[in-house]
Amino acid sequence: MIANKITDLIGNTPLLKIKMKNNNWNVYLKLEKFNPGGSMKDRMAYNMIEAAESEGILKPGGTIIESSSGNTAIGLAIASAIKGYKFIAVVDHHASKEKIDMIKAYGGNIVVVGEGYKDNEVAVIERERTAAKMAKEIPNSFFPNQADNFNNRGAYVKTLAKELIKDLGRIDCFYGAIGTGGSVCGTAIGLKENNKETIINAIEPDGSILFGGEGKPYFQSGTGNPINAPIPKIIDYSLIDNNFFATDKEAFNTCIYFAKKYGILIGGSAGGVLFKSLEDINKKSGSGNAVILLCDGGEKYLNNIFNPEWMEKNKLKDQNVEERLKEWI
Repeated sequence: MIANKITDLIGNTPLLKIKMKNNNWNVYLKLEKFNPGGSMKDRMAYNMIEAAESEGILKPGGTIIESSSGNTAIGLAIASAIKGYKFIAVVDHHASKEKIDMIKAYGGNIVVVGEGYKDNEVAVIERERTAAKMAKEIPNSFFPNQADNFNNRGAYVKTLAKELIKDLGRIDCFYGAIGTGGSVCGTAIGLKENNKETIINAIEPDGSILFGGEGKPYFQSGTGNPINAPIPKIIDYSLIDNNFFATDKEAFNTCIYFAKKYGILIGGSAGGVLFKSLEDINKKSGSGNAVILLCDGGEKYLNNIFNPEWMEKNKLKDQNVEERLKEWI
């Protein structure tokens, strides 16, 4: 394949097949780390910019300002670099150093909020409030507001769902992380249009409030919703058949196991999705096709998840996670 610009390489990420031990289900891992910015967020970042341009909201020489845990900001920074926009990412301390360094490398600027929060707390409200305020104050600026922007969701209808149908045909179950709801709900729309019997499963961190969970701190970044944060407008609960809560221990120890056993480096929220998906698929009888959306790679988490001292410090090591995975796959 020959591309003319880096954004032409967004999407068409590979599927990796793994086999279950206790049934005949086919499990396919959708590896979104192979997008240019290393995550599925490249899809929606580019789509939000393209839509804003076509609607006349975003004009030449403008500034894009977004609240992000990191991956959306990376996608927007790449698109901004290609299209000639200035970019400002509003992040909190939950954004890893690697993500912040990547945003800067693409020419983006960083504003950090949430001073006084604990390491496992997320400052979503402060991020969004700051981004909205800056967009009002800076001339010719655009705040995509990913949580309420339906072009976020639309990106996955147009791309990810179509890719899965093209590659696999029938999809019985789909699993993905839920934060803003863009990837799960957008993909669900596309998959259910093709097969209304496809089961959509959403995974969020234990501590997130999207499905009525008690609000409590968690380390998984870029997923779920902390206590008191508004529910994103683009979430359509009618599209989601089941939801699961992943603990930080389940998520992070799954990441470590898959890196050492399968050579797959994935991020924390992807680890949570992978663990809860395999746990659920293991309970099924018969056969079918299941897709697990692994939203990003682990290269951006080398200083925490893949750092034994950090894991030990935060009491997140759990050998039981590895033992359970060995029973399933």
